[in-house]
Amino acid sequence: MRGDYTLSDFKTRGVRGKYLQRYRAGTNLVLLTPEVARAFPTDKAVNDALSGLMRAGKKPGTRSTANGRKR
Repeated sequence: MRGDYTLSDFKTRGVRGKYLQRYRAGTNLVLLTPEVARAFPTDKAVNDALSGLMRAGKKPGTRSTANGRKR
């Protein structure tokens, strides 16, 4: 392989984002804050914690007000 190439070296130009939808469909990545990453250092630890919340019947993202009503 050469150390440098020009666009004229290629028969066709690349298409930006050509495989983006296929890539997104096959991945499920979530960025954790550093604090959360320290508390749950592996994907198994994160999945176990979230599964426990699901089993307890709690839905992440819903909060109750002081009188017990959901917002």
